[in-house]
Amino acid sequence: MTILRSQNQLFTQVRKLVAVILGLCLLVTASVDTQAQERSEESSTTNNAIVSQISDKVEVEPRVSDADIAQRLIRIMDSTDWFIDLNVQVNEGVVFLDGRTTSAGFRDWATELAQKTRDVVAVVNRLHLIERSAWELSPAWDEIQHLWKQTIQQLPRLGLGLLILVAALLIAILLAGATRRTFAQRLKPLLCDLAARAVFIPVILLGVYLMLKVGGLSGLAATVLGGTGLIGLVAGIAFRDILENYLASILISLRNPFKFDDLVEIAGHTGIVQRVTTRGTVLMNLDGNHVQIPNAVVYKSIILNYTANPNRRETFTVGIGYENEVAMAQDMALKVLASHPAVLKDPEALVLVDQFGAATVNLRVSFWYEGTTYNGPKIKSSVIRLVKRTFEQHGISMPDEAREVIFPQGVPVHMVEHVTKAQAEVEKSSKQHATVEPDMVKVSGEGDFTSEEKPLRKQARQARIPEEGVDLLE
Repeated sequence: MTILRSQNQLFTQVRKLVAVILGLCLLVTASVDTQAQERSEESSTTNNAIVSQISDKVEVEPRVSDADIAQRLIRIMDSTDWFIDLNVQVNEGVVFLDGRTTSAGFRDWATELAQKTRDVVAVVNRLHLIERSAWELSPAWDEIQHLWKQTIQQLPRLGLGLLILVAALLIAILLAGATRRTFAQRLKPLLCDLAARAVFIPVILLGVYLMLKVGGLSGLAATVLGGTGLIGLVAGIAFRDILENYLASILISLRNPFKFDDLVEIAGHTGIVQRVTTRGTVLMNLDGNHVQIPNAVVYKSIILNYTANPNRRETFTVGIGYENEVAMAQDMALKVLASHPAVLKDPEALVLVDQFGAATVNLRVSFWYEGTTYNGPKIKSSVIRLVKRTFEQHGISMPDEAREVIFPQGVPVHMVEHVTKAQAEVEKSSKQHATVEPDMVKVSGEGDFTSEEKPLRKQARQARIPEEGVDLLE
């Protein structure tokens, strides 16, 4: 049994060895076949390249000698001045071209020339290309000459395009002038100028487009039209604030919220209107300073026009003690208002109970005056002073707000049954020298009641306005 097992193992190893040897043989055979196939493919490719240069029919006896073919090709190729060190040899109808040339196109032309020559069987082109220097400027010069020739050829069309542009310019000027004359009496200068530009610019753009189109520059014409929209978009983003102020100035001109010399309050600034330009509104405030407010802010802000209505109202609050009769205090305050020369009778003045304070009943006093004639703060000062004097004369108290004071340790109290003679004299003297408000409508501290608007307007007209440009209020 042991012998049989060893024989079987031996046979198995022999079979494996034979299988490995056969596999190696197959690999070597496949490699040799592949190399042979590649060599045959290369050979066939070379033969095809040669065959492709052989004419369709090869005559047994040529009609023209090889020397004649060579001389004919040399004469033709020398006449072009395209080749250097040219050498042409012909052997049994096969043309061999040697030499140098500067262009691959010249080389292909030589091959095509030789193939078309009679009795030429094949062509072997061995012409070498001359590499140009990096400083060679002849191509650039050739391109300049080509452009110059094209320009000369396009001159008539360019001249016609310029005539079209001039005609478009004249038409645009005439239309813009007619637009200004049409709207001169209806619109303000800024709106007239805007309408004229709205007519002028499209006509000019159309003229430029037609000029380029007629001149043979269609691509540039399309670029101009596309670039116009792109430029407008870029300008709108880059100059957003400027365009916003410009549009706001147009809207202000249409709405007319104020006029020249009006006293207005805009965005917290009060002053006389001096000028409105395409950029901003110029005021001279009550301190005599020039204030320039952007038109975009003016258009978005709340505008108080004090000149639109000459009558104005002032209001103040006065508190009386709870022990006083409120109706009597109201009548006294109304009498003061009725007797004041600067307070208007219509609309009527009012003295209303406003609220209950900590220690007083608060009365709200309101009255009207003519703002173009009188100064509001001065009139208010006079009325408050006269109301105070009236209340004091009639014993109406005006106490301060009540305050609570706490004494942690307590306050000792002593009952005094009799007031000494000295204390009584002091109280009597203080009552005799009590301050009494003068019965005067005007006092030196309040100055004249005349309004300051007239001198302010005079200053505004005489002042130098820092903002240049067309005044939209004219």
